[in-house]
Formats: sequence, structure tokens, C-alpha cells
Amino acid sequence: MLTLDHIAVAAETLEEGRAFVEDLLGTPLLPGGQHAVMGTHNMLLGLEDGIYFELIAIDPDAAPPAFPRWFDLDSFAGPPRLTNWICRVPDLDAALDVLAAGAPLDVVRGDLRWRMGVPADGRLPFDNCHPALIQWQGKLHPMDRLPNSGLRLASLRILHPRADELQALLAPVLDDPRVSCGVSDQPALEAVIETPRGERVLR
Repeated sequence: MLTLDHIAVAAETLEEGRAFVEDLLGTPLLPGGQHAVMGTHNMLLGLEDGIYFELIAIDPDAAPPAFPRWFDLDSFAGPPRLTNWICRVPDLDAALDVLAAGAPLDVVRGDLRWRMGVPADGRLPFDNCHPALIQWQGKLHPMDRLPNSGLRLASLRILHPRADELQALLAPVLDDPRVSCGVSDQPALEAVIETPRGERVLR
């Protein structure tokens, strides 16, 4: 089974992404770290219900990897936006046998360890609307050290021309009432976040 782990906003730079997210949600992001294997870095925010928010960008000070970066970041351009949703699984290899979401990659960030399904071209199925799959290694998880921001994910909508096909693919392995698929000409993700200032829509 898949369990929603976190959602990710991509940006051309962390500075631009931080300004966008903090203005929208009214809450400061916290430092994350570097992903040496991918040449990226991030910032984080703990949400309610055990999930978190990630802002990710290419790290200009890191050596570029010899292969495409995850989340299709090599092709990212434009203003910051919600680009990915990530589900954790108990057995990544078994999950990747069912869902063609890339090949397993071992990742280290500080004392965090995980394995993640990363497509060879960096681009997930369904125009990046398919969830990325992650298996955390050991007992540590980012939520263990992120304070609860008081923000809550109310809903996550996956929009795609083949939404019915994606819904049928995920239905047997994902049971989360917050997540739904809808038909749209343009692939996109849309999250509704409950904040002390009211609902905010993250696209």
C-alpha cells in the first residue's frame, strides 16, 4: 500500500521558492539540506497528519549528477509551483514491480537514509503526475524533527487528460480520501492547505 508522505514545490532557486511559499502559506520554511547524489537542496515544513511539505531546487554549489535529476528538475523553468507528490512504501522493489515509477536509488542527507524510485529520464509517468515512491531506511523520518506548523493538507487533486487511467492504476494501492484525480487538458497538481488565515490553494 502507498501512504502519502509529502508534497513538493519546485523552484528555480530556493530563495525564489521560499518567498513564494511563505507569502502564500504565511509560515516560515525550515532549512533542509543537500542531496549530493542529485545536486539538489531543499527546505521543509511539517504539516498535520504526519506529512510534510518540501521546497526543492537545483543546488548551484553542487556538482551536477551524471544522470537526469529527480522530479524532472533539469527541465524546470518558470515560477515556483507544486510539481510532485511522494508516497512511502514498505517495500520499494515490490512497489516498483507494480507501478513503473523508476528504478531504486539510495539517497543520504545527513543522518537520513532512504531509497527512491527515480526514472532514467527523471520524469515520472503521466507527465510527472504519478506519485514518486520512497522507502525510508532505519527509524528516522523528517517529521521526527519538524515542528507542527499548524497547517493541514485538506486535499490533493491530480489533474491530467488520462486521469481515469491514473485513478484506476492507483485505486488498488492508495486509500486516502484527500487524494483525487480529475480530467484536465493540462497536467497539474493542486493542493488545498488549511492555514490560520484560511484555506490556501497551492498550484
